[in-house]
Amino acid sequence: MNIEAPILNAVNEWLTPTFDKETQDAVKELMTTSPKELEESFYKNLEFGTGGMRGVMGVGNNRINKYTLGKNTQGLSDYLHEVFPNQPIKVVIAYDCRHNSNTLAKVVADVFSANGIQVYLFSDLRPTPELSFALKYLDCQCGIVLTASHNPPEYNGYKVYWEDGGQIVPPEDAAIIKVIESLNYDKIKFNANESLIKYIDTEIDKAFVKSSIENASFNTPAAAKENLQVVFTSLHGTSIKSIPDTLSQAGYTKVHIVPEQAIPNGDFPTVKSPNPEEPEALTMALALADKTNSDIVVGTDPDCDRLGVAVRNNEGKMILLNGNQTMILMTAFLLKQWKKAGKINGKQFVGSTIVSTPMMMELATSYGVECKVGLTGFKWIAKMIKDFPELQFIGGGEESFGFMVGDAVRDKDAVAATLLICEVAAQAKAAGSSVYKELLQLYVENGFYKEYLVSLTKKGIEGLEEINQMMIDLRQNPLKEISGQRVIMVEDYQSSIALNLLTGEESIMDIPKSNVLIYYTEDGSKICARPSGTEPKIKFYISVNAELDSVEHFDEAESFLDNKIQNIIAGMQLN
Repeated sequence: MNIEAPILNAVNEWLTPTFDKETQDAVKELMTTSPKELEESFYKNLEFGTGGMRGVMGVGNNRINKYTLGKNTQGLSDYLHEVFPNQPIKVVIAYDCRHNSNTLAKVVADVFSANGIQVYLFSDLRPTPELSFALKYLDCQCGIVLTASHNPPEYNGYKVYWEDGGQIVPPEDAAIIKVIESLNYDKIKFNANESLIKYIDTEIDKAFVKSSIENASFNTPAAAKENLQVVFTSLHGTSIKSIPDTLSQAGYTKVHIVPEQAIPNGDFPTVKSPNPEEPEALTMALALADKTNSDIVVGTDPDCDRLGVAVRNNEGKMILLNGNQTMILMTAFLLKQWKKAGKINGKQFVGSTIVSTPMMMELATSYGVECKVGLTGFKWIAKMIKDFPELQFIGGGEESFGFMVGDAVRDKDAVAATLLICEVAAQAKAAGSSVYKELLQLYVENGFYKEYLVSLTKKGIEGLEEINQMMIDLRQNPLKEISGQRVIMVEDYQSSIALNLLTGEESIMDIPKSNVLIYYTEDGSKICARPSGTEPKIKFYISVNAELDSVEHFDEAESFLDNKIQNIIAGMQLN
């Protein structure tokens, strides 16, 4: 077998006594039976992306295992001692339902404790937003959650949170990565100091649920809550630990849980993908909704930070909302409640991302509230809260089915968001309306924005090269026209330059660098190209818009926008 020198060097390192016999045997097995898998496992180091480190489990430096996570944790421990000298350091660790999450979490706890760091380790799986909450509640400097969100069963991951409760952002991220990359595997301290590991559970759970109810409840009458029929599914994930209790304590008594999906299971046996962005994932929940004549369906991903929502349209049929629509509905509701309470005075803001619907800007403007827009990933919305302490954060979201209510949790939070969308639905139903009708009215008032995501999967080494080449082509030879519409502006977030194609004028964008390109056309359409930071995909986010003069003309306007989206897809050859 012919193995390239850099890969061979990495393989040989993993055959030294630094690595246990089980690991060495697994590497030897790959060498004899799966040379392609060996190459994939060792051709690069697994990297931090927009959601931390995420990858396939297995042996090798491009896989999730005790050594790659041990190295992360050793580097992080060294960095924590460097930036918090001569003071006690505390970290909190949570994990989800995935295979090996509990054992990998204990490995991470062992390494921290071996470095003299106090560890709070959840005794069982917990939602990711509870980790963010616990970090601040326990006054820790750092938090870790073992999760791969909605990725397939063979994946796991490692997300790092900082003392504000948000995921790491510049400059911490680059500094931590630099320390990790300078480490050798033989420097990892695996021998735990068990006296520094404390297991946590019910005290944090109660405080978290209480906080969720305080942040996401808005004077909905008890009768309205009791009259709302809700179907909920945890999709075999961690939300079963928090959402049923939160809804119950908040007064929602008619909650139907999909029983087949209520037991945590890292194989996710009833779905192709445990991703509430995928319509198929909510099939069983929708069936239960029809059986129980429910008003709303909510499904969450395995680590309970994203939520998918379905509601009844004007014909009484259950339809799935996309992440932009749920974000608009919840943001509009929050703004309305804050205005009703007299709490809007020009010192508030909502948050969004560059790939999410531009309708967020229109909505915020209509209430006299600023809309701050950051890069993809909720860590940037959390950073807004830290960067602008003089402003109050109302709420915010992103197109990928995440939302955050207030600042008690500094990450997307499906617990508080589930309660919030139930508040929206209960109040709408009590007023003789519905979630769907409220959405259409928002389109009339703010403009009808429709979004569509094209996600192209390109696996392996060749796939990565193909994705890189697509971005190079879009940069070096920018499209002048898309579907008959002139491109008037190209924003390159890697170079931080916005180029006006009509005038040739360039302007500098004051936003962190990222491998993202956005095209704007003369009819107000927006097309964003972005390689995923956590999956072997390149994503194209398309946003189109039109005026909607009345709810009665919705179908006609939607057909017009659907055609526009399909023409863009065809024009850019994204089929």
